[in-house]
Amino acid sequence: MPARSPDTANGPSVEDRYNRFSISVPEYYNFGYDVVDAWAEKEPCKSALLWVNQRGETRQFSFHDIKTGSDRAVRLLHESGIVQGDRVFIMLPRIPAWWILIVALIKLGAVYTPAPTMLTPHDIAYRLRAGGFALVITDPENAPKVQETIQEGAFHGKCMLVDGKLPGWISYPHDSSARLMAAADAPLRVMTKSSDPLLIFFTSGTTGNPKMVLHDHSYPLGHAVTAELWQDLRPTDLHFTISDTGWAKSAWGNLFGQWIAGAAVFVYDNRGKFDPAEIPPLLEKYAVTTFCCPPTIYRMLILLDLTPYNLTRLRHCVSAGEPLNPEVIRIWKEKTGLLIYEGYGQTETVLCIGAFPGRESPPGSMGRAAPGWHIGLHDRDGRPVGTGREGRIAISLDPRPVGLFLGYVGDDAANRKAYKNGWYYTDDKAAMDEEGNFWFIGRDDDVIKASGYRIGPFEVESALLEHPAVAEAAVVGSPDPIRGLVVKAFVVLKPGFSPSDHLVVSLQEHVRSVTAPYKYPRAIEFVGSLPKTYSGKIRRNELREREAKKAKPG
Repeated sequence: MPARSPDTANGPSVEDRYNRFSISVPEYYNFGYDVVDAWAEKEPCKSALLWVNQRGETRQFSFHDIKTGSDRAVRLLHESGIVQGDRVFIMLPRIPAWWILIVALIKLGAVYTPAPTMLTPHDIAYRLRAGGFALVITDPENAPKVQETIQEGAFHGKCMLVDGKLPGWISYPHDSSARLMAAADAPLRVMTKSSDPLLIFFTSGTTGNPKMVLHDHSYPLGHAVTAELWQDLRPTDLHFTISDTGWAKSAWGNLFGQWIAGAAVFVYDNRGKFDPAEIPPLLEKYAVTTFCCPPTIYRMLILLDLTPYNLTRLRHCVSAGEPLNPEVIRIWKEKTGLLIYEGYGQTETVLCIGAFPGRESPPGSMGRAAPGWHIGLHDRDGRPVGTGREGRIAISLDPRPVGLFLGYVGDDAANRKAYKNGWYYTDDKAAMDEEGNFWFIGRDDDVIKASGYRIGPFEVESALLEHPAVAEAAVVGSPDPIRGLVVKAFVVLKPGFSPSDHLVVSLQEHVRSVTAPYKYPRAIEFVGSLPKTYSGKIRRNELREREAKKAKPG
């Protein structure tokens, strides 16, 4: 397919759009009332959500549907004893009730925590003990895991079951009696300040226990940058972000910025093992216009034959979560005619660095700082490192950008480490070129110090992915008695390729040819899969720990 012209912003000047972009934060703000209900009043029939499951069943919800459904849920939650400031743990699959209940919790002023349904009882128990929740919301499939944590004494609050009944549990929507349904005509209204707590994310974390990341009611406003600039959303768009409801990515791509922009979100409720072959037919059939998925899924999609599908309605693609290798960007453009615009942010932020339509960045770079975000690169002592030098990504707090988290709940040590001298430090390392583009190097603890050199794993992984045999790769430092550490690559092969000594040499020579020779992997291990977090990020720390154990005597 021939390459398409890059999307450009409406108006006479792309630069003006970014230079003039700003977010006004009022004293009082509530996404439920100020966005969902506002759209419902302005355009009641405007599509907000298109839900599809693996059986091909579909349900469409207007903003009016979301408003009325959330108002009824607010009344049920209130009648069940949930009040403003209460913390609520919600663990549901990609079902419409998740969106309705999230909006209801926001309207009520409760502080909600979304959780992936893949969590184990051990994971759930840790979160429930740490979070001090008043209510757990889940479905029949996941209720046994919650009941196990209750039996172990990890939770003593109330429980709500969606689409089912259990003794002692609130039942939604069954407990929405006629009295409560009628009360939705005059819904309970709670005033929330922009600075009031809104939600707590548990970080996916590649090391240690997850931390509790607190955002306030201004956080949705911060995602105007994410949706309107990076995702280039317009009120007529149907946007598809592949994300579990428990990931921060769901807030990035399935809720806040999209509805602020007036776009509809497309939700694919798939259960079980992810099959990338299911995605292209969805893009075609439902005329998805903008698309976001993590690099892991793009790496799967480029292995597919996309020629049978008419993807001409698809006009804009983005990716975030981990850096996207240039080779993946190149192949995706060859197959679809579309660039993938990279974005960088964390559970703690909205999009703060990105490649934007009309402001394209070189493939493989993270892009440039988003409007409203002043990004610096600092050394260990907090000094700017200058152009072309490796440094820690730091976010200025003067002024504090809209969408930056308030802090880690109950973790003073983590807050002291993250916030220093007017800056928030992300624990990621990057370099910046003369045009202001950032280039990702790695997590601070991922950087390999071998034979006196500092080696970022991402560059080596990107080089490996350019080899025709490699589907995925992860690079870590492996203990070596002479060099201290050597670069080791864990490689997942594409179908049709088999491990061999010859292939090891071929991979090593390839990396030598495209990066500095000292960066090549001295050790290569072929594996069937890579360990990943719930949100699809490679757990390099697990691979490092595995190597460290091998090196220990005995």
